[in-house]
Amino acid sequence: MRIVDLRSDTVTKPTPRMLEAMTRAEVGDDGLGEDPTVNRLEEMAAERLGKEAGLFCASGTMANLIAVMTHTRPGDGVICDENAHIHKLTMGGTSAIAGVLLYTLKADPLGRLSLQEIEDTINLDPRYPRSRLLVVENTNNLAGGTVLSPEETSALAALVRRYGLMFHLDGARIFNSAIAQGIEPKRLTKDCDTVMFCLSKGLGCPVGSVLAGPKNFIKEARRFRKMLGGVMRQTGVVAACGIVALEEMVDRLGEDHQKARRLAEGLGRIRPGIVHLETVQTNIVCLKFSGPNMSCRELVGKLAKKGVLAIHLQGNQGRMVTHKDVTLEDIDHALGVIEGVLKGKR
Repeated sequence: MRIVDLRSDTVTKPTPRMLEAMTRAEVGDDGLGEDPTVNRLEEMAAERLGKEAGLFCASGTMANLIAVMTHTRPGDGVICDENAHIHKLTMGGTSAIAGVLLYTLKADPLGRLSLQEIEDTINLDPRYPRSRLLVVENTNNLAGGTVLSPEETSALAALVRRYGLMFHLDGARIFNSAIAQGIEPKRLTKDCDTVMFCLSKGLGCPVGSVLAGPKNFIKEARRFRKMLGGVMRQTGVVAACGIVALEEMVDRLGEDHQKARRLAEGLGRIRPGIVHLETVQTNIVCLKFSGPNMSCRELVGKLAKKGVLAIHLQGNQGRMVTHKDVTLEDIDHALGVIEGVLKGKR
């Protein structure tokens, strides 16, 4: 059976160049700052994002949690989208480990937060949890992979800076955003205090994310990485893949965006209204489906039995993500399977 895996861009396999780089990687003890390959990756990543220093982490979840822990103290308030990754998809780590309160706001259909609502939420009264940090996603995962422009990001930064808050950018797919807008990623990160991006999604690495920011911040963040068990010693073996990714895998992300558009438009032809096409700006296709004889969860289950893998998020919401390991032919095949299942032919 032909398998088309659209669950996430985390399912990608390392490229031949990555595998070769792993075998040749010069390594040392990263816990002692002595792994030259990790050091090079961190320097490259920081330079690409216009920051002073970087920190290689096991995952985006860990990198975001470290950022929150470094920016805040237990009892502080963090403002974010109600569908933000740090709220919905990290097992409650911000409260269970960082000890902060999340103040969640409803974004518009494109995943953008209202400046006025952010301002209204900021609290500096000592009787209540102190607002300390704003966390924003670019791209916005559960909004459908939508992007924030440099101007929108700058406006957010200017607002919270007036009140003394810090600004962390969850840029898990920041390179997708940059490619979609035809700009350098550092234009999207220059007004953020810190930023995280994932190597293990569209860039195709087997593992890893990088947290970037000022040198003093990263020095403190290393303490929290150690606390969370994130020191991985001879990590150059996997960091080598990250170097290849930054050198070779960024410019091709536009291909994934084309596949997502083809998938979204095909879904729209099969079942009008299932996808809000305006949100399909990068490589994520969020869909809403409910029928008299089939729920979204059941649809995802039936597709899986036919070899087309997607994710059921909640209720009538599902998600498909394109990546380097699916082709346009795979997309067309998936659309044929989807049409057959929806029409009861398969």
